[in-house]
Amino acid sequence: MSTMKKVVITEFGDESKLAIVNDDLPDPPRGEVQLAVEYSVVAGSDVNMRNGTYPFQRKPPLTPGYSVIGKVRLNGDGCAKFKIGDRVACLSKYDGQAELINLPQQFLVPVPQGVDLQAAVALILDWVTAYQMLHHAVKVKSGQKIFVHGLSGAVGGALLSLGQIQGAQVFGTASPGKHEELRKHGAVPFDYSTKNWISAMRELGGVDAVFDPLGFESLDESYSILSKRGILVGYGVNLPALTKTAKRPALPMMLKLFSRNLLFWSGKRTTFFSLTRKSKNFTPDLERLFAWLKAGKIAVPIKATFDLEEIQKAHREYAGSARMGSIIIKIRP
Repeated sequence: MSTMKKVVITEFGDESKLAIVNDDLPDPPRGEVQLAVEYSVVAGSDVNMRNGTYPFQRKPPLTPGYSVIGKVRLNGDGCAKFKIGDRVACLSKYDGQAELINLPQQFLVPVPQGVDLQAAVALILDWVTAYQMLHHAVKVKSGQKIFVHGLSGAVGGALLSLGQIQGAQVFGTASPGKHEELRKHGAVPFDYSTKNWISAMRELGGVDAVFDPLGFESLDESYSILSKRGILVGYGVNLPALTKTAKRPALPMMLKLFSRNLLFWSGKRTTFFSLTRKSKNFTPDLERLFAWLKAGKIAVPIKATFDLEEIQKAHREYAGSARMGSIIIKIRP
């Protein structure tokens, strides 16, 4: 048993519902490893969990933290893959915003020496999500046109960077204040609220893929800009959180999304993506991104870094910042 500090969402609501508490963590059970957490992130999923809009989430009180990097502190029975002090990464989903965490050994991924740890922790959730949607869900090829909602977000920015590596032309939506920076990065941005992007993309003959983290009625609009053989990838379901409206059931939306595949004569396809650490692709994809980061093939923008005790400030930064990139939580120096 070890004492630690951790973040707790005490009840659904705004940033004031985030608290720092002291708690005891048991030694890791068989098959699990205890990490001294160094870094975590504040991602859209954490914000949605705080708001109570994340699909099939735990009820409060709960500790968020979808991804972690840390050093092995204790090995449970049957765990010998990593030595004490080895640095590893994990898609934790919960409990990452804490000084200590117990995680299954099978889901831990070694972190290469020499990588920037703040950039590396941002890869685990947002960049692997982007990579897998591009390479597994869609298989984007050079010369294709892709459309990304939320271009200035962490996943959107990763889709922009990785899409360009594939040779794709990248269009998308973002708040007007971020358009100039996005143009510097080679994107063609639109204001989501004006809906001008719909007619603009149709005039181009449609796009080969749309990546839509909003869900609900946004999926209808996204489907309308697909080319004859285009594919719509839904993920995230962030529209209620972004519009500050009540939580809505996701099942009817999902059924409608997949029912479009019955229109096989249209040539268009739809799918919904959800990242899982149980996928056979997760570890090799993260290892590839770690290697690209170390080699300088990709650069991960960091919007801001906060200490664990500044978690409320970190959530406010997520909601209101004009900058692009990931929000990092530094837990141990």
